[in-house]
Amino acid sequence: MLTQYLDERTMLFPDRVDGWRDAIEQVAAPLLADGAITREYVDAMLTSIANGGTYIDLGYGIALAHARPESGVVRTGLSALWVRPAVLLNDEEAHPIRLFVCLAAADSSAHLAALAQLGQLLTDEAARDALLAATDPTTALAVLTAGEQS
Repeated sequence: MLTQYLDERTMLFPDRVDGWRDAIEQVAAPLLADGAITREYVDAMLTSIANGGTYIDLGYGIALAHARPESGVVRTGLSALWVRPAVLLNDEEAHPIRLFVCLAAADSSAHLAALAQLGQLLTDEAARDALLAATDPTTALAVLTAGEQS
């Protein structure tokens, strides 16, 4: 599922990220540009995080940015943004994030499938560390592809 949606266009390695709000804007940009989500979806993610939504912090410096499908999902999509240095989710010291994954799930089955694959990746320390250390889409895609084949 992850490699079905993540590619060179949807995996971002920016030179600069100015805080968590900018990270959400940047990670959502490919999905917004190709019409998978509307602007309302981005706003819903920002509002949710600002209202204490640090629950999107999956641990290990990875956050799963998402909102409810009715908030502006047109079709299922994923994008990812690697951040160096880490940014503080909702400006909270307890939540430094190095990888933002944006999930736009059109339905609950797509949501669960993506969560299952992310969960599998998070439990594999070597794969997780390799993914966090990626510096370009080719390297990140190789880690994701290997994870899907194991």
